[in-house]
Amino acid sequence: MWITISALNLAIAVMVGAFGAHGLKARASEIQLGWWQTATDYFFYHALGMLCIAILMHVAPQLHIKRSFIFMQVGIVLFCGSLYVMALGLPRGLGAITPIGGAFMIAAWLDLAWKARKVV
Repeated sequence: MWITISALNLAIAVMVGAFGAHGLKARASEIQLGWWQTATDYFFYHALGMLCIAILMHVAPQLHIKRSFIFMQVGIVLFCGSLYVMALGLPRGLGAITPIGGAFMIAAWLDLAWKARKVV
């Protein structure tokens, strides 16, 4: 299930990246395109991170890193989602959600580091 979720995230990242490159270019401002690009970059990085975590869950189940995976997914939804929404022209006030998503992403990596430190 975890690898499936990771693969779906990666497929969606490709789709939104393509939409930004082809569908938004003529309609969005430079700032909006920048938000879209940032969201897509972080989406890819963290979807790949999720895939690594999913593989680690199978290889080293003693790590108990499910929480890292969940934090990363929440981070993607909040961080990337809020940037995508703003890039589409919806209220900039939604940008207040972006740092919360970033905090979840950071928490995911720190949780993974903490769990790995305990095992090694």
